[in-house]
Amino acid sequence: MAAETYTLLGRSNAAFRSRAETHTIDGGSVKVIERFFELPLDYANPDGPKLRIFARNLVPTKKSQNDEQTQLPFILYLQGGPGFECDLETSVQMGGPTLWLDSRGTGLSTPFSAELVEGKTDTQLFDYLKHFRADNIGRWFSNRGRAFIYDVVRDCEAIRTQLLGHKEDPEDRKWTILGQSFGGFVALTYLSFYPEGLKEVFLTAGLTPLVDAPASVFATLMERVIERNKIYYEKYPRDVHRILNYLDSHDVRLPNGGRLSTGRWLQLGIDFGMHGGIDRVHQLVLRAANDLELFSKLSYRLLHKIETKQECDSNPFYAILHEVIYCQGRAANWACGQVLSQYPQFLWDKAKAQPDVPVYFTGEMVFPEMLEEYANLRSLKTVANMLAEYSEWPALYDKTQLAKNTVKVTSATYFDDMYVDFNRAQETARAIGNLEQYISNQHMHSAIRKDPATVIGALFKIARRERD
Repeated sequence: MAAETYTLLGRSNAAFRSRAETHTIDGGSVKVIERFFELPLDYANPDGPKLRIFARNLVPTKKSQNDEQTQLPFILYLQGGPGFECDLETSVQMGGPTLWLDSRGTGLSTPFSAELVEGKTDTQLFDYLKHFRADNIGRWFSNRGRAFIYDVVRDCEAIRTQLLGHKEDPEDRKWTILGQSFGGFVALTYLSFYPEGLKEVFLTAGLTPLVDAPASVFATLMERVIERNKIYYEKYPRDVHRILNYLDSHDVRLPNGGRLSTGRWLQLGIDFGMHGGIDRVHQLVLRAANDLELFSKLSYRLLHKIETKQECDSNPFYAILHEVIYCQGRAANWACGQVLSQYPQFLWDKAKAQPDVPVYFTGEMVFPEMLEEYANLRSLKTVANMLAEYSEWPALYDKTQLAKNTVKVTSATYFDDMYVDFNRAQETARAIGNLEQYISNQHMHSAIRKDPATVIGALFKIARRERD
């Protein structure tokens, strides 16, 4: 029977039937099954507005000779972010059989962006966006008499039930999940509230600090960001003072109307934590310096590169939910800016008086001024501030359940990770039962993309729990 689809916060007239479309890629060696699911926006109101959730099932062709095998997603992959979808290229590198989920609001799963919410009030958007944290994946909690349903993990559980719930053996109804970065945060929420649905858990750069607010997280990470800046300037001593002086004295607009301020330029440092990121940032610095020397202005080509590199316009969740993903009973309150204010080497207003001292790039941080500088965040400014000030977020984790966990958890943890502090990750590791780690100082946060064979191979080997 056809089901109705829903637009953001409203019902559309279009009919929609859950479906699966198939094709092959990689020379015919991989069968791709593109699946769509209709699931509730709010699991406390299952008959209310629905979302379309997309997942891409990859199965090696040699294993897809019958319908039963194509129905079996051995590993569910949970993407990092928050706010990013799974791309097909990375999916192919990982192999299969796997199921790649575009979490609600991303990719093909009823995407959220500024132009899709025109005409909605800030209060409507605020209520809507509260359904998009990791806790929108689990079970309900009561907070001051109000029920909170964890919808993102609930999405996973609903999909698991549809795909595997018909199997006779209860063990066959479980699946394995692999969480990268924020996907690992989601996996820990899953472990906290729905361990019965899990056969095994793999984490890559995803051992989140089990905190109740983001300030301490970013305070810890500052040392990692400082270290990466030192490495950058040792390799590329060309300073950025001239570029920042130019931006400080000119109203520089990006192709989509966003403003390239001094702070937004320094946000390019987010790439320092990825393989090759230091070199990529240097190429932008080199091009900007060359533009100013030749033309006394920045070229369209450079501005276009910067706009496409900074993804908050196309992935607004990343900006407006980035701090909120750590909150349990407390408000985020734009913690990154508060932490950064204690480090003058990152502050252009202080650094510009010292032309011989390098100005440091910032890391994985969001700031309220981004809501004006990024063109597609401007219409979300009020609701983003409402989310930052909201304090009644329910619990993300059940530490008691995690401590007695029996589901096998195997984690890839990177000593030099700029986004997930190693020492805080070890605190989390000690809080979770039945967890073992692959620890490396040869990988960075993006190792799952850069060297999937090594990372996945090491995880699978450790997961066997063999002892000499």
